[in-house]
Amino acid sequence: MNSILPFWKTKPLQAMSRAEWESLCDGCGRCCLHKLRDEDTEEVVFTEVACRLLDTGSGRCRDYAKRRQHVPDCVKLTPARVAAIDWLPPSCAYRLVAEGRDLFWWHPLISGSPETVHEAGVSVRGRAVTEREAGALEDHVVEWPGQLPRKARPPAKRGESS
Repeated sequence: MNSILPFWKTKPLQAMSRAEWESLCDGCGRCCLHKLRDEDTEEVVFTEVACRLLDTGSGRCRDYAKRRQHVPDCVKLTPARVAAIDWLPPSCAYRLVAEGRDLFWWHPLISGSPETVHEAGVSVRGRAVTEREAGALEDHVVEWPGQLPRKARPPAKRGESS
């Protein structure tokens, strides 16, 4: 049996084509939630407040090509930045590939459907609030963006507990 491995298992992030790189984004929208960093401890916490360009239904940017014109501090992910960023969610494909790990079952490159990220409870759909309705970010600190939902985890192998 001669199987060809998918690109994310054979290429480091820096060797990927633009199309391959872009396809790694699962559309969860978690990285587009505002984060707060404690000045003293450097600890990062997530909020449930979405960037003004994030479509909270689809998990995608409303103007991805021009996002930095609208949101100048939007972080453009690069292989070097992925390695240095401490706030990428545990489900993030860029983070997983950088760490030598595989994608989860619900990732569109595995499942073939952009809906599985929502079905697995990984996306911001139905959980994020807009900047306009939020008020103070400190009032919207949440833990879920930094956690992997139970139903998004791979099934436990026989004899293992989840």
